[in-house]
Amino acid sequence: MPRIVSFLPSATEMVCALGLENDLVGITHECDYPESVKTKPVVVRNVLPIETMSQSEIDHAVAQRLRDGQSLYQIDENLLASLAPDLILTQNLCQVCAPSGNEVAQVLKLLPRAPQIVWMTPQSLDEIFQNLRDLAAAVGQVDAAEKLISDRRTRLDQLRAKTSSLVGRPRVFCMEWLDPVYACGHWVPEMVRIAGGIDEIGSDGGESVRISWQKLAEWAPEVLVIMPCGFNLQQTMKQVWEHLGPYSSFAAEDRAAFFNLPAVRKNRVYAVDANSYFARPGPRVVEGAELLAHLIHPQTFSWSGRSGAFRKLDLDLLRGSFIEQQDYYRDGGAIVFTESYLRRRGYCCGSGCRHCPY
Repeated sequence: MPRIVSFLPSATEMVCALGLENDLVGITHECDYPESVKTKPVVVRNVLPIETMSQSEIDHAVAQRLRDGQSLYQIDENLLASLAPDLILTQNLCQVCAPSGNEVAQVLKLLPRAPQIVWMTPQSLDEIFQNLRDLAAAVGQVDAAEKLISDRRTRLDQLRAKTSSLVGRPRVFCMEWLDPVYACGHWVPEMVRIAGGIDEIGSDGGESVRISWQKLAEWAPEVLVIMPCGFNLQQTMKQVWEHLGPYSSFAAEDRAAFFNLPAVRKNRVYAVDANSYFARPGPRVVEGAELLAHLIHPQTFSWSGRSGAFRKLDLDLLRGSFIEQQDYYRDGGAIVFTESYLRRRGYCCGSGCRHCPY
């Protein structure tokens, strides 16, 4: 079997889904599924220290580097050469998501032997499955890929059949970034349709786009799903609190626009693990569609997947409505948050809270 290096978390998932984890010799710093791949050598890392940056800072820094023609990723060229890959999995879809065309072409010049390249640039669910076929053809696992694709398509077809018979399709907004606000793109609007919702702001088959709070208010979504690209659930909850919580630095008019949305008034706002189910074009997008169906039509569709896949926002906490003894208690001159409050807040702040459940 070929020695495989993945420049994409989604490609890493596909390799492992085909049973080829032992042939995977290099990954990116973001590859974290399945858990066992974290021991693999890391060939690609972020240039920006995004762990310590706000979303607006990330947005500004990314835009500036792209304007300057600079990469967002650093490839460990010496490590890559020592791994001597036969196959590199990469993309030319989004400069923000992973090393793209020009960067890959440059690093290939430094390798003593040219590996095969499989480009993964999907815009839709069908193209995600085609990427899986392309990978399978390169590694001699066509039958395994077709079996996996058949299973995933069957699940999507069953979901589509069930939602097509429902009366009413709620207006949905999938928020791919909070500051500034971005609407979803690529395969996510298709997932919303299959799940029984409507998202007319999302860019179907195209890049996610920046929108104003005014446009979002005009769309008046009945279900709001917060899924910032590149974030897991705890990271997403932290961003929600930093931008929409009672002590946020968010513009007052933007925070007011959020709390006036129909989805907020109806208590139908959810944060999700975007990395696992939406942002990465891999096999788990099918679970993402099933999760959306549960969030959009909870009386019709249950969720039997991982418990940490989503969280319904506690909007009273976001508004700053804290109840003594339930959310906090006084200890001398200090205010101590309860475990119940910290769980409902949904993330670890790293401050060493006395009752931190994380």
